[in-house]
Amino acid sequence: MDKPRRGYWCECWTDELASDEPPELRASFDAYTAPQADRWVAVALRAISPALDADASDEAWEWLYEGRVRPRRALSRMEPCTVSVTHASTRITWTIRPVLFVPLANRQGIELPACAYDFKPQQAY
Repeated sequence: MDKPRRGYWCECWTDELASDEPPELRASFDAYTAPQADRWVAVALRAISPALDADASDEAWEWLYEGRVRPRRALSRMEPCTVSVTHASTRITWTIRPVLFVPLANRQGIELPACAYDFKPQQAY
């Protein structure tokens, strides 16, 4: 990969609704196609649905069977989408955002560029 590549950055966050704590990132995933991003959320929802309370499980399965159409359309247009379920006092939210993945230099077997040696670590005093 030598050029930027379109894809999707996917995250899963939890938010304790009864707390003042900020949401917490639980997982992230880089997808290179809309179906791959959509599947990441679907697999996660299927995996956790047995542990959810009845209402949250119903929300999850409703999205899996009926609710995926709108996010799939958004992703195919390179638009962000969000899926949430609330279990007890915890909101679980998956976000999918279109991104450009920029290739990073692979230094395996390659000498560092000369400028890399211009930066010296600071001495601890």
